Amino acid sequence: MPTYDFPQDLRDAQIALHQTRAELERFASTLPWSAEPMPGWQSEKQLHSEYRSTKQDSPGYTEEQRDEIARLRKRLRELSVTVTVHPFWQTLGGSEVVGARMALKHAHEAVEDQVV
Repeated sequence: MPTYDFPQDLRDAQIALHQTRAELERFASTLPWSAEPMPGWQSEKQLHSEYRSTKQDSPGYTEEQRDEIARLRKRLRELSVTVTVHPFWQTLGGSEVVGARMALKHAHEAVEDQVV
């Protein structure tokens, strides 16, 4: 597998993208199942099963929760654009870009391995 000399600002943007995505996923996992207030439900018993899926009532998101989701999504878009349009990609041949992009997504792992 070829190695690439990624500029530090591109590496930093990719790491920030990973961190922001993880932060969004962690935050979203704490939220109610519906952004809007919705009544809960219980499904009918299924044939040959005792399982019934249920959801409790959802109070919806608070204004603070909506603002935080919007902030994180905006940051994800900004970082995605930064990584995608970085001038480094213009230095590669067309067939190299996909491999280099995949390598960038894992570049932080190589650094972590060297530190340990």
